This record gives sequence, C-alpha cells and structure tokens, in this order.
Amino acid sequence: MKSIVTFCFAALAAIAATRVDAAESFQIEEATVASIQQGLRDKSLTCHALVQAYLDRIAAYDHKGPSLNVILALNPNALAEADQRDADYARSGPVGPLHCIPLVLKDNYNTADLPTTGGSAALASAQPKADAFTVARLRKAGAIILGKSNMHEFALAGTTVSSLGGQTLNPYDLTRTPGGSSGGTGAAVAANLALAGTGSDTVNSIRSPASANALVGIRPTKGLLSRAGIMPVSETQDAAGPIARTVADAARLLEVMAGYDPDDPSTAWSIGNTPASYTPFLEEGSLRGVRIGLFKTMQGSRPEHQEVNAIIAAAVAAMQNEGAIVVEVDDPALSAAKLIAENDVQKYEFRTLINAYLASIPNAPAKSLADIIASGKFHKPSLESFLASAQTYQGGIEELDYHLRLLRNARTRDKLVSMLAEHRLDAVIYPLQQRLVVPTTELNQADRNGILASVTGFPAITVPAGFSKPTATAPLGVPIGMDILGRPWSEGRLIQIAHGFEQATHFRKPPKSAPPLPMK
Repeated sequence: MKSIVTFCFAALAAIAATRVDAAESFQIEEATVASIQQGLRDKSLTCHALVQAYLDRIAAYDHKGPSLNVILALNPNALAEADQRDADYARSGPVGPLHCIPLVLKDNYNTADLPTTGGSAALASAQPKADAFTVARLRKAGAIILGKSNMHEFALAGTTVSSLGGQTLNPYDLTRTPGGSSGGTGAAVAANLALAGTGSDTVNSIRSPASANALVGIRPTKGLLSRAGIMPVSETQDAAGPIARTVADAARLLEVMAGYDPDDPSTAWSIGNTPASYTPFLEEGSLRGVRIGLFKTMQGSRPEHQEVNAIIAAAVAAMQNEGAIVVEVDDPALSAAKLIAENDVQKYEFRTLINAYLASIPNAPAKSLADIIASGKFHKPSLESFLASAQTYQGGIEELDYHLRLLRNARTRDKLVSMLAEHRLDAVIYPLQQRLVVPTTELNQADRNGILASVTGFPAITVPAGFSKPTATAPLGVPIGMDILGRPWSEGRLIQIAHGFEQATHFRKPPKSAPPLPMK
C-alpha cells in the first residue's frame, strides 16, 4: 500500500511540475486570442495568471522603465473578474468567444465601473451610468477590461497628449508620438500591456496609432458598429473599431462588437450586411487574383515622404509575389488635403453632440462645451483653436457651408466607388501616413490620409507594412502602416486581403522598450 501511495504522490507531483513548467513557458508577449484559448484548454494558463502578467507589465513599463504613459485608470476588479472566469471555465467552459481576453478601452468609451473622461481634466470624475453598447458586447463575450487608455483629448488631434494623462510615447521610438487620437490603446497593445483594445476614428484615429505602432486597426463601414455610449465628435464621421496585433484578433473583436443598436440608428443598415462570422475570411494564400489599386494620389513627393514611399513599394512587390494584381490609380479630387479642406464637418457637429453627451452623464463636472472652455482644464496648445472655433459656429449644423460639405461627401462616395468599379478593384491601398509619425515636440501629425474613409463611410484596415531605417532612438526603425480600403460592407474581403498580406510578410515585431518579464 505504501508503494502505491508513494507512486500516486509522485505522479501528482510530476503533473503539477509539468503545469508549472508549461505556465512558465507561456509567452504573454505577442499572445493571441487563439494562443490564450489553447493555454486555457491545456491548463498551462489560468485567467488569473494571465491578467496578473498584463498588470505586471503595466506596472513595469507604464510609469516606470520607458514610462510609456498609456493608462489613465486601471480596473481594480480585474483580478476578481479573472477569478470568476476561471471558476466559470472549470464549471462549464468559456463564457464566450473572448473568454479572459484582456483589453484596454480608449477613454471615450463609457464604462459603468470606471470614469470616462476623454482625457480631459475638465471631466476627471465623470462617471457614466452604463457601458457603451460595444463595451457591453465585449464583456458578454468574456473579455476583461484592464483599464482605460490615454488619448488625444476629446479625440480632436493625432499626437495623444491630454490634460489628464500627459503625453503618451511611442514604444518603438520614445522621442515620437504613438499617433492618435487612440494612441494610448495603440502603445499599450504594441508594448504587450494588453492583448488588444478599442479606438475611435473621426478622421484617422484608429488607423494612425495602428500605423505608428505596427498594429492592425479596423475602421468599419458606417453602421456596422454602434457609436452609442462613446464620447462623440462628429455623427457624420465617427466610427468605433478594434486595434490588435494580428488581423485574426482584430477580426474576432470586430465580430463581437458588431450588432444592431437602436440607440445608434445607423446600425440598422448592418442588418443583412453582416456575416455570421469574419473568421472564415482568414484564409491562407488569399491574395491570389485579388485586384488592388495603388492610390498614387495619397503618396507624397517631398523628401520627407520618400522613406514611406519605399516601404509601400516593397509592400506592393510582396502582394504581387503572392499573386495579387496591382494597378496604379490616381484622382487628385480625392487627395487628403482637398478632402480635409472641403469635406470635413467635425467643427460644425462637435458642439451639439458634446453638449448632448455631457447632459447624459449625471455627475459631469462640465455640462457644455462652453463650460469646458471656461474651465481652462484642457490641453490648450493643441485644442484651444478648435474648441473656440466649434463654439463660435452659432448655426452649427444649420450653416450653409455644412450642408455644402455633406453634398461634397455624397459626390466623393460616388467618385470613389466609380473608381473601384472602373478598374475592377477589390480594394485600394496607400500609406495611412505619408511621413513618419512625428516627434513629441510637434502638435500635429501632418500628411495623414485617413479622411477618405472618414467622409465616405467606407471601411478600411491598416496593417503593418514595414519599418523605417533603424536609428539611435528607434532600434528597429519606426513602424509604417498601409491602409486597405474597400466598398461598403466589404469587411470580410478586406480581412481576407489584410490577412493574406500579413501572413506573407510578418512585418510585425515587438518593441525593444518593453522586453519580456517572467510570469508569476
């Protein structure tokens, strides 16, 4: 009997040691939804250990080490939620397709358990009553919210600096911005402080951080994702979307976040236009025979544009090597500079929308745009001019120029879809940013191209296209992203193209500023 007991204890000890060894071998850096799900299945990982590992990385790299400055507020209940996920898993398996997936939310997404500030000291204690529609769907799918990420204040510019959070740094080059306005999410996901996260995009703001941080960012067709419960800028141009390290993970978040929401009537258009799942579009060899338009209008011609142009040329060659047919297309009427000057409507819509939003927050310290301006608690260097301009448009959406811009947007949609039809294109590609992301000493990221999707409502996915040459401050180089834009409701096709490009190139590399830590 003694020998049998001894054998049983030895066997149990061996199993325990195997599990410890397996847990130690799990790599949180560059983890994916699939790798986490596998770790939970084979018991080499617990939800508690996973969440603790991300919290450890935040502790080591957010305000220490490189001091990336990405998190505005941590979820104090994250570990308790992880323990509940472990209990749920042991009892009946995963609670949903994102079981125990740790996310960060841009701090303009309403959360019932954390303040939603838009990065502004003027709204430092603002507490919504309920989660945004998309946040509720993420939680229902099993995701765990680690915290709220810094953003360019009120999502009104592209360098991710705010009066509440200060300047967020780019983990690939600590002298540069992470793009914006969703730069806190971008830097957090790039540095492996979360598996993925959410952004919002009024002009560039999901895809700019994706480009600047070697990530995947999806701005969907207008109406695919609800904007309800997200601090607004422009009803015409606002979009919500995921930011992730892989196309597969971005597609999985998009699938969960999508759905009809009566509080955002535009989502009614998604009924009948949304597939049951986007994962079938994640196919190997999915570039063969695809017709791609290289949109030359969106490429710069000055010296500061040439490094980006060279990266896009190499990306085109990689697509052609995989069997894609790439043709050059051009239309100066669709240039970003022209669209920003003649089509952009945020300054007309902002005041009305932000006033209505603030009225919905019971304890909002400021109840109107006028209150925010009067408080002086905002990042004046980057916002003072825009806020003053938005407040002085007395007519707002009644202004004649506003309606002329909406008419131009309708013509722009027709022109863009006609270009796709004329050349029989599945999508067009161009650099999301014509030049490298700017240093933190600059207030504006010039030469961005995201406005084309913004004013048309067409979907676009930004993917890593390569890196600039390494420098003393950027040991891997600075990431450069490529936008892939298609017809309305073509997210599945764009995911197929983006995934095919990603699998052919594998340009994504983790930054050196946030190296691996041992898992506890």
